[in-house]
Amino acid sequence: MQIRNVKILGTGKYLPARRIYSDEMDRRLGTPDGWTLRKTDVRVRHFADGETASAMGAAAAEEALKDAGLKLSDIDCLVCTSGTAEQPIPSTGSLIQKAMGGEYSGIPSFDVNSTCLSFLTGFDLLSYLVEAGRYERVLLVSTEIASVGLNWNHKESGALFGDGAAAVVIGRSAEEEESRIICSRMETYSKGARYSEIRGGGTRIHPREHGPGREEDFLFHMDGKAIFKMAAKLLPSFVDKLLRPAGLSMADIQHVIPHQGSAMAMRLITSRLGISQEQLVYITPNHGNTIAASIPMGLHEAAVQGRMKRGDRVLLLGTSAGLSLGGMVLVY
Repeated sequence: MQIRNVKILGTGKYLPARRIYSDEMDRRLGTPDGWTLRKTDVRVRHFADGETASAMGAAAAEEALKDAGLKLSDIDCLVCTSGTAEQPIPSTGSLIQKAMGGEYSGIPSFDVNSTCLSFLTGFDLLSYLVEAGRYERVLLVSTEIASVGLNWNHKESGALFGDGAAAVVIGRSAEEEESRIICSRMETYSKGARYSEIRGGGTRIHPREHGPGREEDFLFHMDGKAIFKMAAKLLPSFVDKLLRPAGLSMADIQHVIPHQGSAMAMRLITSRLGISQEQLVYITPNHGNTIAASIPMGLHEAAVQGRMKRGDRVLLLGTSAGLSLGGMVLVY
């Protein structure tokens, strides 16, 4: 089953108050004036300044609930769909529930993690449970604090990221409504598993046994050129396999909301996939790469700006560490 009668009921977003402009990033990275902006197209991004991931996620979730005209008690499942975790145990989902004042709510709360594709993956998985009637309304929350794990010696990746959170409420659409999920797809090519990683923090390189001198193992590492080369090869056929079985082409899509990985990635998807500037929802310049929060942030911005209207066909698309590719077409 591909088509699911599932609807986006509301969206929300939270950005930390602290703004980091491109010239400040140049000084932080030790690069010439204007280097960050030329390389990334990120004019400003936000960095957490004392906020926790769960508090940020709770703020975005409250906004999404308000947008949907709902309360936390109207939700029967809460899923954190983030690429980073506040702590290894418990799940960030349970910490978001606590931050929302739901300590005794009993709402099942857990995490789904496929790094930058976590929101898309969580949306896909939970939509089947909504379609089946297991859950009526699900709150999906992506909350990311990338700044704490950036390696400032790796300028190409250090310049890209920002912090923030976004949330989406989904529920079953009525029979007379157009809103639905048309198709979705995910593929993983583990040849690229080491192209984007944080090596330390798990059972292989545990902090207790690998301390001083191993700091870089606990910071983000990315081989941007290798990812670009692999994605450029795989994405066109991936999108064809996503769209063709549904009888769709790119011309049938009103809005493309990609993972805002980098300016190079945006050039790739527009040129290789035939996506027009009118179709593209592009929020990189004032957000940066917010990991899994970037797709739901794009959804939120398209909705609140009135750009995306009910009945529009929307393509969610991205790549993530793994190396994975993911896509979904929905009718908003």
